[in-house]
Amino acid sequence: MADRENLHGDFKFYRYNPSTAGNVVFVVLFAVPAAAHAYMLVKRRTWYFLPFLTGCLFEAIGYIGRVISAQESPDWTLSPYIMQTLLILLGPALYAASIYMVLGRLIRLLDAHHHSLIRTTWLTKVFVTGDILSFLTQSGGGGVLATAKTLEARDRGEKMVLGGLAIQVIFFGFFIITTIIFDIRIRKKPTTRAFSTVVPWRQLIMVLYASSFFIMVRSIFRMIEYGMGNDSVLMRHEGYLFGFDGVLMFLVTVGFLWYHPGTILAGLRECENERRCDT
Repeated sequence: MADRENLHGDFKFYRYNPSTAGNVVFVVLFAVPAAAHAYMLVKRRTWYFLPFLTGCLFEAIGYIGRVISAQESPDWTLSPYIMQTLLILLGPALYAASIYMVLGRLIRLLDAHHHSLIRTTWLTKVFVTGDILSFLTQSGGGGVLATAKTLEARDRGEKMVLGGLAIQVIFFGFFIITTIIFDIRIRKKPTTRAFSTVVPWRQLIMVLYASSFFIMVRSIFRMIEYGMGNDSVLMRHEGYLFGFDGVLMFLVTVGFLWYHPGTILAGLRECENERRCDT
């Protein structure tokens, strides 16, 4: 966990001077797609994608906090540090909430309830519940870390963040398994709806795979990062955060913009109105 000598002696918010240019790039990389997602959300009325949009904004604002910190180096203040710590940490949990709902809606669109490992009436509830637990645990731990004044408080905050990330990894792992099983079953025994629909729903499954992989890798990285402690090599080099968090979450952001669920799942409302899908 946290290095005891550093906490009581030369403890700093950062073990490097944050890059102004690098963090500005990530502000733009998340802010521009966030605007596009906001447009698509309103245009397609995909309100279930509001957590995803909020996650994009969390990421953009989090990197704004890092830009502010970069301007303050080496005399960092608390507020920008808390901003970047909490928002970049929590953004992926909000992404996950919408991603879980996408699979449930895809199953309903294809009228493939019998291919789902979990009943579709429970599928979203199960995963979103896990996501909420992860979000609350991480946010609590991040808050404790950001304001820690003692070694005990920092250790407690790190354990809470690790616990929240572990919950996210477990539920996301189960989600990936559920997606794989559904994909295998729908390929072996396609439904009539799967044959008749013209929307590229298989591409959406591929996006689900890719985004799940990226979020899983990112969450495992953050677990290792916090597990190794404040003075670890991962905490001393900003490039690790950029590569294993910023880049991966950007790919998730643009992936769901390129294959936006609002376009691919456009027929779901009509399907439900015709009472061909369960609600």
